[in-house]
Amino acid sequence: AAIEEAQLGLAEGGIPIGSVIVHKGQIIGRGHNRRVQEGSAIKHGEMDAFENAGRLPARTYKESVLYTTLSPCAMCSGAILLYGIQKIVVGENQTFMGEEALLRSRGVEVDVVQDHTCIELMRGFIASKPELWNEDIGE
Repeated sequence: AAIEEAQLGLAEGGIPIGSVIVHKGQIIGRGHNRRVQEGSAIKHGEMDAFENAGRLPARTYKESVLYTTLSPCAMCSGAILLYGIQKIVVGENQTFMGEEALLRSRGVEVDVVQDHTCIELMRGFIASKPELWNEDIGE
């Protein structure tokens, strides 16, 4: 589902990063990077998934797993920590290494799967739109 979100973002002319939040086997929030589409400074995939999950009790987040196609940046990692997510599954960290060490140091289980589809989505995007990618990651 996170990969579907990333592909949707790319089809909309945005950055192909998707995320879903799963609670007890059910997706409760899903999203994709919408910085380009909405002219937003903060709508990364994980942030969009949190926004779309809506206001939930703290225990719901603590019992949830966040899936993301790309290693989470400092902003998204902060939200993961703020909401007490205990486990994340990362599609890949070859094209961008986020704050995995910070998350692990704070007790978050980080499982990186190096999914081929996730890697190719980002490699293709970075090669075709480096200026947009550099804008998104703040370089």
